[in-house]
Amino acid sequence: MLYHSSLVVDQSEIREKMLAAGASVVSALVLVALKAFLSYATGSLGVLSEALHSTLDLIAAVITYLSVRAASLPPDESHPYGHEKIESFSAFVETLLLLATSLFIIYEAAQRLFFEGVSIHPSVVAVLILCLCLGVDLVRARALNRVARKYSSEALEADALHFSTDVWSTLVVIGGLLLAGAGAPIGLPWLRFADPIAGLFVAGVVIRIGSRLGQKTLDTLLDAAPRGLQARMERSIEGIDGVLAAERVRVRRAGSHYFVDATISVSRTATFEQVHAVSDAVERRIREMVPADVMVHMEPRAGTHENVFDRVRAIAQRRGLAIHDVAANQLDGKLYLDLHLEVDEGLTLVEAHRAATELERDLLSEIPQAGEVNIHIEPLGAHIPPADTMKDLGRAVQACINDLRNEYHELVECSHVQVRRAENRIVVSCKCTLQASLPITEVHDVTGALEDRVRERFPQIARVTIHPEPLGES
Repeated sequence: MLYHSSLVVDQSEIREKMLAAGASVVSALVLVALKAFLSYATGSLGVLSEALHSTLDLIAAVITYLSVRAASLPPDESHPYGHEKIESFSAFVETLLLLATSLFIIYEAAQRLFFEGVSIHPSVVAVLILCLCLGVDLVRARALNRVARKYSSEALEADALHFSTDVWSTLVVIGGLLLAGAGAPIGLPWLRFADPIAGLFVAGVVIRIGSRLGQKTLDTLLDAAPRGLQARMERSIEGIDGVLAAERVRVRRAGSHYFVDATISVSRTATFEQVHAVSDAVERRIREMVPADVMVHMEPRAGTHENVFDRVRAIAQRRGLAIHDVAANQLDGKLYLDLHLEVDEGLTLVEAHRAATELERDLLSEIPQAGEVNIHIEPLGAHIPPADTMKDLGRAVQACINDLRNEYHELVECSHVQVRRAENRIVVSCKCTLQASLPITEVHDVTGALEDRVRERFPQIARVTIHPEPLGES
């Protein structure tokens, strides 16, 4: 089975993220080796905490590399929404590792402060090595943050957090190491507590920053909507032409992509093509805000400005019925409706009347002011019979209509008359040029009267269709 998604990951994005994650693994390996050596050489808790921190950084960097690689896989049968949440899961695991390390550091600091003393052996070499580690941490944190922000990668963001906390903690450890070593020579032995206090500070920084990242990744895993994004989407969607209201918008995030389900209300009289165009506009508007896979569901609703004629058409459309020539009159506080219903020409009168009765019942129940409904039943055109042209009759019809110009001053000229005989029925079509400034209601009255006059003059004609043309336009 093939799965297609609008969320196609750019190969350049994958390469850049993998390169950043791979460089983090190499950097973490170097840092672990350096800090492990310094911890053994100096006996400093601060350096030991840094070594443990960097060890977890190495584990986290490996997890990040594997998660970024797995998250780049396309959707499949088991994961139709893709694999990007692997990044969020790995970021959450890395956060737990950070917090576990912090608890161990706090325990060790408490032991050194209250129960046992440890001699510190700082040296210039140790400080220089820590400064080198500080530079590596700073470069990797900035590089990872840049790629994480560019692609909204939680895994790289968590990895960047590891290195950025190393920057601050290394500074504190250097300070604690120098103070602890200087305590005895200057006669201030209590400065030996600077080292475990530095370890406590490192643990505090990690817990503070790690807890925020943990909450963010947990929100993603639990499909929590990003703060404010849902409301912004609703306001933006409701500003699109054709959308009556955004009834429900649901948002969830996986990696750098979003999945949005939007339920909107549209006019129930809109055509399928119009509704589809509105749906496309909603998808485009959401994708302008965030990279998203969008699912739009439409609900038909009565618009605030829906008139009686729109309501009649909507009720008929709901039943899949074709109607035309809808007319309404007000008499004694009641509304009288007249309309033409088109049914399958293969139906019997009983079947056609049943459809008309059901439509009439719906109209009376859903239009409270309706007092009576009269439905004219006619066959729905489906069969196309062959036809013969009757040119002589066409010329006669054209002359007849043009002779009526003295009586109907709105009429300028009749042209393009076509007379066709099909299955013993004669039908006429033509174009009539009328004054361009006429209101459409008057145009309808004039063309209707002309059609009646043609049928009076030529009783053999079954149907006359006049297409009105405004004067000055072809």
